[in-house]
This record gives sequence, C-alpha cells and structure tokens, in this order.
Amino acid sequence: MTDPERQFSVSIRIFGLLRGCMDEQGLPYTLEKPVPEEGCTAYDVVTMLSLPPERVEAVFCNGRIINIYDPVFPGDRLAFCPYGTPGPYRVFLGMVRENRERVRREKP
Repeated sequence: MTDPERQFSVSIRIFGLLRGCMDEQGLPYTLEKPVPEEGCTAYDVVTMLSLPPERVEAVFCNGRIINIYDPVFPGDRLAFCPYGTPGPYRVFLGMVRENRERVRREKP
C-alpha cells in the first residue's frame, strides 16, 4: 500500500555547492516536496526550494539529465547539481546539450 502524501511528491537530492543554499535555510540535502498531481517544471521545484536557478547546471530526473524547463511529476526522483562538474562528464551525461537548450528557451 502506498502513502497518499508520497503519491503527490517528488524525491529530491541536492549536490555540490547548492548544499550551501540548503544549509542557509536549515533544510536537508535529501527531501520530499509536494508537487501538483498534473506535474510542474523542474524550474518550479528549484524555486520552491528557494535555490537560485542560475546556479543549477544539471537536473537529473529518474537517473537521466533533463532540461530545467521540462516537466516532472509526482513520484519522480530529482537531483540538482551546480556548475563545476568536470569537463568530460558534462558531455557524457548530457549537461552540455541541455544547457544549450536552456539558453535557447531563455532567449527573449
């Protein structure tokens, strides 16, 4: 049997220098956050956590890189990583690709 509250939340992990933002708020690095049943964007979750979006380079959703503007849904597992990941891993993991897409989406 599943916990009804858990059905409408995402599981979140915070990495690297973003942990300092969590420390400032007295929040843990691993937490559950409620999201609407119809989902929201990863950007929305970042702002719910009062993390500065400009400091988030990578969003992992269920083990794969997504764009910060892509949708996330209840039950998803998210991880937020700051800028500073070593070069080759940025390419292998898809961070470079998603950052190009993010810049494209943010252009007025």
